[in-house]
Amino acid sequence: MCGLAGFLVANASTHGGIADTAERMALSIQHRGPDDGGVWLHEEAGVALGHRRLSILDLSPAGHQPMMSASGRYVIAFNGEIYNHLDLRRRLNNPPTQPLSCREGGRSWRGHSDTETLLACFETWGIRETLERAVGMFAIALWDREARTLTLARDRLGEKPLYYGWQGETFLFGSELKALRAHPAFRAGIDRGALALLLRHNYVPAPYSIYEGIWKLPAGTYLQVSARSPLSPGPSPTQGGGEIKAYWSLAEVAEQGVGAPFAGSDTEALDALEQCLGAAVRGQMVADVPLGALLSGGLDSATITALMQAKSTRPVRTFTIGFEERAYDEAAHARAVAAHLGTDHTELRLSSDDALALVPQMPAMYDEPFADCSQLPTHLVMRLARQHVTVALSGDGGDELFGGYNRYVHVPKVWRRLGWMPGALQQVLGAGLTALPSEAMNRLAGPLARRAGIAQPGDKAHKLGRRLREMGSMDDLYVSLVSEWPRSGNLVVGGRMPPNLLDERSRWPRLADPAARMMALDGLSYLSDDILVKVDRAAMAVSLETRAPFLDRDVVEFAWSLPMHLKIRNGQGKWLMRRLLDRYVPRALVERPKMGFGIPLDAWLRGPLRDWTEALLAEDRLRREGYLEPGPIRAAWKAHLAGQASFGYRLWSVLMFQAWLEVWG
Repeated sequence: MCGLAGFLVANASTHGGIADTAERMALSIQHRGPDDGGVWLHEEAGVALGHRRLSILDLSPAGHQPMMSASGRYVIAFNGEIYNHLDLRRRLNNPPTQPLSCREGGRSWRGHSDTETLLACFETWGIRETLERAVGMFAIALWDREARTLTLARDRLGEKPLYYGWQGETFLFGSELKALRAHPAFRAGIDRGALALLLRHNYVPAPYSIYEGIWKLPAGTYLQVSARSPLSPGPSPTQGGGEIKAYWSLAEVAEQGVGAPFAGSDTEALDALEQCLGAAVRGQMVADVPLGALLSGGLDSATITALMQAKSTRPVRTFTIGFEERAYDEAAHARAVAAHLGTDHTELRLSSDDALALVPQMPAMYDEPFADCSQLPTHLVMRLARQHVTVALSGDGGDELFGGYNRYVHVPKVWRRLGWMPGALQQVLGAGLTALPSEAMNRLAGPLARRAGIAQPGDKAHKLGRRLREMGSMDDLYVSLVSEWPRSGNLVVGGRMPPNLLDERSRWPRLADPAARMMALDGLSYLSDDILVKVDRAAMAVSLETRAPFLDRDVVEFAWSLPMHLKIRNGQGKWLMRRLLDRYVPRALVERPKMGFGIPLDAWLRGPLRDWTEALLAEDRLRREGYLEPGPIRAAWKAHLAGQASFGYRLWSVLMFQAWLEVWG
């Protein structure tokens, strides 16, 4: 894994110190690539590319970046991995009239890096066709010396980050915002609309960033900017020159898959899944450095680990962390799976103090406000793995593809039972569910609920009660479930809710099945803007590359061809995935209610983090800073302290913004 940064200026003659600036931008993200670095300049055109390298494939100098193509036309700074790059080389080496099995020849290679392969593909097939053929995770900055155009491209699901934007006459881009901030032209202010989105989602969704005029390139797209066109800042991702084009669309894949579903039997679907996912795992195990797996004990990571071990001639290195709080600890389950599979397992048991010590590091690590509190244990397991390996495979993406989240089952069920109620009756029921303090409900109903596989029943009852008050349709219920602060635009001083996917339902995938619709929307938003951001920053902070076989192009497209009854059956998600894991692991080792990768946030805010929280949420401080309305925030904090409600996740978005503001504001 690597990091890239750079800029393009409209009038290079008026900008001095281009090389020093590019070097400074690259050094700001050295944690993404501690092994090597480089800068390439075309001063006449006003373009600079910077790169930091984490060496994974071709550890020799032949993999150094920025890299120039064989003809000298293209220069690239590339972050990621192209898993099918050897197949792409074979295609390049064989004329189109000959089968791919013919002897390779006709092209000389300087090394065996996928970066060199990409450059050859761009020269042979052009940009769009190369992106369509490439299978992997990537962020790319490509300079065409002949056409004097800059192309930025991002992988299909958004595994690798890429920010860009115009600051005056300067077009900036980079893997993280800190690279853009390192440029002297950076003057962007905080985007209050993006802040409203943060409070709603606990993350800032693409194409927005926390800064005005700075954008995230959406997954599955590329942007081209010409040095011959005037550049200027603007309120939209493309204003000031350039055009964003999609080369792959998850929404289209979902619609096409549902429209032409897999027609085989259950057994045939199971065999096809094993073959497809197994091929992705095998392809992602290629590395010139030590490799392992992140094993949480859940279905997804257990499946990836099982397939890895089946394809390995020696025990796979696996890693998990455990917590003292039993309700949040899956270490024993991971240990049992590892023992059955025969992996070389490493487990680290942590106290709450270990996780709490990370809280001050979050603003620098995530670079813009990010409020998924599982960011803390995620970073801890990455730090553990990095002590032993440089690459780790994960189970990310399985829930969104195979129906793993509880809402895919419960939202249609709740709507069938309660959707007939008039709005006034829904309001009464919602008020009843929230009448008793959540902490009291947890104490009273906890033992019985745990036997039924339900953790924290009071919190769940309160959450449902609040959602019922906002439920006009099944889609409304889904939007409410994935939103923390209701009407979050009202919490931001001078704020407004900008156009976004959840509110613009005409942009939703055209899927009649509500579970399929939710899965697609989660893939387009929560997966790319929360899960993958969390994993990338948590891993890159310790220079660890993570790979997610579930997000392989062929796996994603196959998963969306599966009928819903192969994903959700008898009120349980991941039906086909469970059957696949049955072939490798006894069901008793993994069959239990979904836990997630959480922390006891509610209790921490009332306990060891109380003083820190109180300082960040002080009313006079909120008024002085001028970004957030103190009234509703203080009311939520008081209710949380009193145990009347569990607003930990809601408050965490405010706290992460406040903590970020201390560092970057």
